[in-house]
Amino acid sequence: MAQKAIFAIVHGVVQGVGFRYHTRKTALSLGLSGTVRNLPSGEVEVFAEGPASAVDELALWLRRGPALSRVSRVDVRDAAPGSGAGDFCIIG
Repeated sequence: MAQKAIFAIVHGVVQGVGFRYHTRKTALSLGLSGTVRNLPSGEVEVFAEGPASAVDELALWLRRGPALSRVSRVDVRDAAPGSGAGDFCIIG
């Protein structure tokens, strides 16, 4: 199965609405590893890696986010996959 990694910046009302928690929950349900954290500028940063189809599914989910969020834009770029093993952690 092909592995893939992405780095994403999620813009909009994405802090203080459970975005990091729900991103972690969704990523873990998809079998992904990576990180999610709030940025001082108000965006959320996501690094995710795992099976390509699961990474693509998370990228689509990021465009919606949890119910209380209001995503205005998601900037996604490909990243170099790391070990692909481990947890999906909330930083900060």
